Amino acid sequence: MDSNSIRSKEELYSQSISAGKRKYFFDVKETRGGDKFIVIAESRKLFDNNTGNFYFEKNKMFLYKEDFEKFQRGLNNAISFIETGIIPEEPEMFAETEHGETTAEDPLDDIFKL
Repeated sequence: MDSNSIRSKEELYSQSISAGKRKYFFDVKETRGGDKFIVIAESRKLFDNNTGNFYFEKNKMFLYKEDFEKFQRGLNNAISFIETGIIPEEPEMFAETEHGETTAEDPLDDIFKL
């Protein structure tokens, strides 16, 4: 394995936040092409009634640089709604065309972009 592929798997930055039975991780990594991205992970401590043991369930989400602004707006809109009960004026499920027209867009398009 060359040093470039080893480097692509290294974390450039990592922060964890404990929240009760959950722990959140924010890790910045870099692709082989030099693009940075964020891995957001949630780890939850659960109890298995069958074995009588605790185990950790981990879920990950990869957030790429080109989606940072949309993700941040969506998160801010959701937090604002929770805090105020008011639906934000411009929900993220609409996109503006280059001519300023608003078109409906499938909100899952960006999530499942390959």
